[in-house]
Formats: sequence, structure tokens, C-alpha cells
Amino acid sequence: MTEKKAPHNKPELKPYRRKLRQKMTPAEARLWTYLKNRQIDGRRFRRQFSIGPYILDFYCPEENLSVELDGESHAGPIAAAKDAERSAYLRAQGINELRFENRVVFEMPEALIERVKQCFKRE
Repeated sequence: MTEKKAPHNKPELKPYRRKLRQKMTPAEARLWTYLKNRQIDGRRFRRQFSIGPYILDFYCPEENLSVELDGESHAGPIAAAKDAERSAYLRAQGINELRFENRVVFEMPEALIERVKQCFKRE
């Protein structure tokens, strides 16, 4: 028996997703400048896309790839446990997840983009 896929972009989360897009963190805004408009190998990324109960920072449907940025709110054992639970859920949905600290977007953007590209399926 195959596991049922989670619903994408649940309507009840739409107002919250919209709010998150309007109030992106500086790191999210910077990363979006690299991901938008199919700039990375022609892949389309979406901002604040929901999968089941979770809202992903950035999601590439073609690659089933989530890119998450972690700031101060992800520090500590409670946040780590929640992140692990979320990661397990996404893996069960067939989604590969990349996590980066916010500072990486500013300090090593080329390395971040290269790591994203490494997750792409090659034709």
C-alpha cells in the first residue's frame, strides 16, 4: 500500500502563505533573487509553498526539492526536534530538503546555489 500524498497549498493556509511572502526575512529576500524566474538551470521555484501542514520557504516541484533557511528560531533542542519531525514528514512525501543557515545566503551564495544544483536530476 502506497502512502497518500499530502495536499499541496491548502486553501486554509493561503492567508498565512501570503503574509509570509509579503514579510520575507532579509535572507529569504536575497535567496529569492537567485531562485526566481527560472535562473538556476531553468528550474521553477515557488515561495512559501505548503505541503500538508508545513509551509516551505522555497519549493521546486519539478525536482521535489525544498530549500529552507534557518535563523535564530531554529536554535535549541525543541526547534531541532520540530525540524526533524518536519524533515521526516517531507521525506515521506518524496521531497528532498536542503537546510542552510541564513548567514550562508550572504556569505557564500555561490556555494549555496551550487549545492542546490547538485540536487537536480540530470537529463
